[in-house]
Amino acid sequence: MKLVRYGRPGKEKPGLIDANGTLRDLSAVIADVGPDTLAPAALKRLAKLQPDTLPAVRGKPRLGVPVAQVGKFIGIGLNYSDHAAEAGMPIPKEPIIFMKATSSLSGPDDPIMLPDRSKKTDWEVELGVVIGTKAQYVSEADALKYVAGYCVVNDVSEREYQLERGPQWDKGKGCDTFGPVGPWLVTRDDVPDPQALDLWLDVNGKRMQTGNTKTMVFSVAQIVSYVSRFMTLLPGDIIATGTPPGVGMGMKPQRFLKAGNVVTLGIDGLGEQRQEVVAFGGR
Repeated sequence: MKLVRYGRPGKEKPGLIDANGTLRDLSAVIADVGPDTLAPAALKRLAKLQPDTLPAVRGKPRLGVPVAQVGKFIGIGLNYSDHAAEAGMPIPKEPIIFMKATSSLSGPDDPIMLPDRSKKTDWEVELGVVIGTKAQYVSEADALKYVAGYCVVNDVSEREYQLERGPQWDKGKGCDTFGPVGPWLVTRDDVPDPQALDLWLDVNGKRMQTGNTKTMVFSVAQIVSYVSRFMTLLPGDIIATGTPPGVGMGMKPQRFLKAGNVVTLGIDGLGEQRQEVVAFGGR
C-alpha cells in the first residue's frame, strides 16, 4: 500500500496510490496519515479498502511529506563502506547517529533552497524507515515489526557547516528544505526485503549515485534495534539510513549544488523525487 499526503504546504490531505497509479482521496476514511494511522491494526484496516470506491483526485497536486506530525528525523552516517571511503573516514564500528531538524522536512518535489552563504550543499539519496510502533530496547530479530513502511529521503547536507564548523553534524543537516521525503510511504508488507533495494541519484540528468541497500554496513533491523537503545522511537519517526557513494564531497574536484541545478533520485518500488535548487530566499 502506498500512502501519500497531497495539497498545499500545511493543508495536505491523506491519500493512497492505487494499482494503476491513480491518486485516491482518503479524507473520508482518516483525518491524516499520522502516528495513529501507522499502527499495525490501523494499516490493516486501510489495506482492506477497495481503492476504486475512493474518489480519484484530479490533476497532479503537490505531494507533501507522506507522514504528518514527525516527532524525530534521525540520520545514520557513513553506513555504506564505499561512501565512508570517498569521504576519507573509517567505517564506523557502531552506527553514527545524528538528528535532522523536523523543520527541514519538505515534499519530494519541493525546491531545495541553498542556505545563506552556503558553499558546499550536497546530495544524498537514502532509504527512509518510518516507525509504526513505539520501540524501546527492541531486539534485532524483532526490529522490523516496529516499522510501518519505507520511503525515499534526500539527506541534503551542507558540508562546510557539517564538517568544518565544529564536531557536531546537525548544523549541516537541518537547514530548511534539507529533508525531502516521499513521494509516498510504502507499507512494510509491500517491501519484503529492505536490504535488496536499488538507489540512484542524478544531478542535471547525469548519474551521480548508484547503490543497493544490500551493501549497508548496518542493516535496517540493526539500525532500528540500535537506535532504540538510546532513544524511544515513536510512530511517525523517520530514520534516514545512509547513502551510497557518489556524493559531491567525494568527487575530485569536489562538486556542490548551485542555483538552477535539478536533482532527481529514487529507490526501486518507493518512487522518485525531483528538486530544483534555488538561491537563498527562494530566488
